[in-house]
Amino acid sequence: MTVAVLGPGAVGGVLAVRLVAAGVRVFCVARPDTAAVIRSEGLSLRHGSEVESVRPECVTELRESVELLLVTVKAPALDEALDRIEAAPRTVIPQLNGIEHMETLRRRLPESRVVAGSIGWIEAWLERPGVIVQNTPRVVTTLASDAEPATVELLKRSGVDVRVNGSEAAVLWEKLARQAPVAAATALTQRPIGDLRSDPEWRSRLEEAIRETCAVAAADGAELEAEAQWEIIESMPPQLTSSTARDIAAGRPSELDAITGAAVRAAQRVGVEAPALEDLLRGAEEACRALSR
Repeated sequence: MTVAVLGPGAVGGVLAVRLVAAGVRVFCVARPDTAAVIRSEGLSLRHGSEVESVRPECVTELRESVELLLVTVKAPALDEALDRIEAAPRTVIPQLNGIEHMETLRRRLPESRVVAGSIGWIEAWLERPGVIVQNTPRVVTTLASDAEPATVELLKRSGVDVRVNGSEAAVLWEKLARQAPVAAATALTQRPIGDLRSDPEWRSRLEEAIRETCAVAAADGAELEAEAQWEIIESMPPQLTSSTARDIAAGRPSELDAITGAAVRAAQRVGVEAPALEDLLRGAEEACRALSR
């Protein structure tokens, strides 16, 4: 059984390291500069005081068919990254944020089985190419119920908590419903989730936006409870921020449009008003423009 990881950055790097350590043959599919580093130095994952290093195979183009392709690039890089896939994998599981990437993957990889996936309970980032830091104690990924048992078992070999639960819409919206408000709020304020939770004004804005995203999700086929989403936010470490906020602060392309923008577009598509969410998106976009000047 072979796995390819398209985009061995933060999330992709965590999964690649753990799969290789479990004895799985892994191809990292990366840009030439990143591929050169991984070939020379391998991949290292630092979690607290522990460091685990592995040496996966690394290519710039996937020309060998694999059982499973994990797509772990960020949304702005998806189209370019898919140009690196020359042999159709049997199954594709994206670990991207948002909901709109499913259509792109099915259009670009029509011979493959594309299964919705969502990764959560993880804060990880690249210290530099080939070196990943994971700041959360566990990784959970949820797959849609059409995932094949062999695919689930293969992914479980990484040690990740793999849950198979619900329709494609349910899997994607379960994360997006809280992520769309949180990504925009942390990007706009550059404050961690603990500060926003304890600030009465921001807490109210987030609660209203989550009620809106849950209403949008319901109209799109995924029944979610706003209270349950808020309980998850309450359980997040107080210093937790978002990759969107970090990318915007660093002047890198962000997933703001793929996350919050996608939720706003979905609201318009299903005819649900979402003024609080739209306001967060506008504020985050303005903050992004201001930081880029």
